[in-house]
Amino acid sequence: MQDSDLLRYSRHLLLDEIGFEGQTRFHQAHALIIGAGGLGCPAALYLCSAGVGQITVVDHDTVDLTNLQRQIAHTQARVGWPKVDSLQTTLAALNDQVHVTRIQARADATLLDTLVAQADVVLDCCDNFATRQAINAACVKHNKPLVSGAAIRFDGQLAVYDPREPGSPCYACLFPPETPPEDSHCATLGVFAPLVGVIGSLQAAEALKLLGGVGQPLTGRLLMLDGRAMHFTEIGLRRNPSCPVCGPLTSA
Repeated sequence: MQDSDLLRYSRHLLLDEIGFEGQTRFHQAHALIIGAGGLGCPAALYLCSAGVGQITVVDHDTVDLTNLQRQIAHTQARVGWPKVDSLQTTLAALNDQVHVTRIQARADATLLDTLVAQADVVLDCCDNFATRQAINAACVKHNKPLVSGAAIRFDGQLAVYDPREPGSPCYACLFPPETPPEDSHCATLGVFAPLVGVIGSLQAAEALKLLGGVGQPLTGRLLMLDGRAMHFTEIGLRRNPSCPVCGPLTSA
């Protein structure tokens, strides 16, 4: 770590729970972020500012004027840009020591099988059920921790699914792939702008805790936020032995 790094990350180095060793773990880590929108923007900004050495961002979409209400890494001048290019530009201006890989593509099972295997932590910042299931399946297959966030209207939720932990459920334990929920998109239902910032920032916090071995991650717990009342609710989660994704791990 160079002198400039000691200055840049001094507030982390002062924390006993992180210190030099934890910050070094951040530098050596690889985070995979699926989605460069409302959740992915704040998550990526905080992982980058915290010095995570390698960040891969996957998103197929381009920046639209309607995104600017909440997707804080994009700007008016970049309307029409690929979101991954816009996000990389913002991250490079924030911390040019972080290597950002951008992939403008839909995160299908084939792509995820490759990318998840290379990552140390995966952040699900997407907005559709099928992709969430594909991300979860890849994380279970490759034994990678998954930080999952979601936000719609005034409601947000956050959970950590870590197949490395005995008894930890996966996303499919809570949301079975054969029973998809009714589609809910912010384009039709709306979303409170700061809400995605709160959930995306919490995703970054949980990812850093996992990478640095800090504190107690949200593994096996679902945190729900009612933004109208600013009220958090937490419920415990258990692995479903009949889960079609991680169930075989239970019987193995």
